[in-house]
Amino acid sequence: MNILWAVVVLGVMGVLFGILLTWTAKVFAVESNPTRDAVREALPGANCGGCGYPGCDGCADAIAGGKAPVGACPVGGSEVAKKIAAIMGVEVGESVKKVARVVCQGGTDNCKARFEYNGIRDCVAASTLSDGYKTCKFACMGLGTCEKVCPFGAIHMDESRHIAVVDEEKCQSCGKCVAACPKHVLELRPAAQKVDVACHNPGIGKAVSANCQTGCIGCQRCVKACKFEAIEMVNGLPKIDYSKCRECMMCAEACPTEAMQALFDERQVAVINRNICIGCGMCKRTCQFNAISGEPKQKHFVTDACTGCGQCAEKCPMNKKGEKCIVIKTRNRPRDPQAAVEAPKPAAKPAAPVAPAAAKPVEKKTEGV
Repeated sequence: MNILWAVVVLGVMGVLFGILLTWTAKVFAVESNPTRDAVREALPGANCGGCGYPGCDGCADAIAGGKAPVGACPVGGSEVAKKIAAIMGVEVGESVKKVARVVCQGGTDNCKARFEYNGIRDCVAASTLSDGYKTCKFACMGLGTCEKVCPFGAIHMDESRHIAVVDEEKCQSCGKCVAACPKHVLELRPAAQKVDVACHNPGIGKAVSANCQTGCIGCQRCVKACKFEAIEMVNGLPKIDYSKCRECMMCAEACPTEAMQALFDERQVAVINRNICIGCGMCKRTCQFNAISGEPKQKHFVTDACTGCGQCAEKCPMNKKGEKCIVIKTRNRPRDPQAAVEAPKPAAKPAAPVAPAAAKPVEKKTEGV
């Protein structure tokens, strides 16, 4: 009998609790936001925090609430941004994919060790000991702190040179490695850019070269070599304005220490289709490197001095068929600066006639008596 009453009591309690939970769920229910849910579904689900919000849920809340742009997710890139823009009913511009790059070439082959470090395999811990074990206090420690925090396996350590190496194909530009590096040798830069400053030591001259063979010495040759005013010196280091850079790579060519890096294998060159060229001379007048030769109304040609900046192709007029005679292609041999066409010298102005000098009056001397 007691068992029966226990069963009845438990059954009644179960019904009551069920009614209570149902009522509580209805009273305190959070209304679903279809837009927010659709945005969350479009996000990649990496939960890396690169957007600045706590995971993809936080990012979805911010985008749906109008607190973050549709392109807030760095991992998803332009494709995810377009999907979210369609959900939000807005337009999105073309976003520039960025990747983490090592702003240092201070491996042990270029930057020697001041002492042997046998401590914790962590850059933060090692940097607290006399600013690190390398001769340059701005150099990559190569102890793997960035490698540990990367959720995509896009960074590994070169154990022979003790420096970080980024796999740009795997990098999702979440920025975690940038935030974790105590030496600030990692930066997010445009993935398509072929020219980079690979040093962040603000020193000048021997203060840099004595510690690292490939450090920027602040000579400003890159600034002088750039024809497009895309480089300026900021705190002793060249800074590239990528909106102006035309990837002519003259800055890297002029750099005496190779602190300015460029993908010379991907350097381009202008090619003139001589079957279409009418010899208008627009390309020759535009070229700032004297790399185009040809007389007016005759076929022009490009020399090996071409840097591939592409200005000539932009200025080249179209013919009646909508064709341009200049195309830009990848070079198949190195640039030859000696091949530049000698710039025409301005005609000498005739010398102005010189007026004859006025005759000086002859002084008469009076001899004393």
